[in-house]
Amino acid sequence: MFSIGGRTMHLDETDVKILKAITFDARLSSRQIAKQCGVSIGTVLSRLKRMERDGIIRGYSALLDHEKLGYELTVVTEITVTKGRLLEVENEIARLSNVCCVYDVTGLIDAVVIAKFKNREEISKFAKRLLTIPYVERTNTHVVLTTIKEDFRII
Repeated sequence: MFSIGGRTMHLDETDVKILKAITFDARLSSRQIAKQCGVSIGTVLSRLKRMERDGIIRGYSALLDHEKLGYELTVVTEITVTKGRLLEVENEIARLSNVCCVYDVTGLIDAVVIAKFKNREEISKFAKRLLTIPYVERTNTHVVLTTIKEDFRII
């Protein structure tokens, strides 16, 4: 079960099977998904359409190997924001190239940003750019040394 706009919705076993199939290969045809999940093509098409409409499926994309594309450096940046302007700052940061994730968090800091870069010079420019954003009080940037797991496919 999940909630969208105050509505409680239910995913059944077939929905979860379909989501698993497309999560691991979004290029599968409806016929292939149907065969893999043991349901009809019509069931797959209607379930996909419903989950797209309900916002469960927000789009389809390829999983890229960022390192092979030259983005060998990942940073995790903690950000402290002043004057209650957190969402405004986060939205501005989210528009920056290289930014993969922006999280509003609890604790001593206000936000965490994950970004990927090709070299140290890009990281330096990024860190300095963050400090020019109005209401950013402080940042603390960590360079990732080793990525043990990086996979958002949890279904």
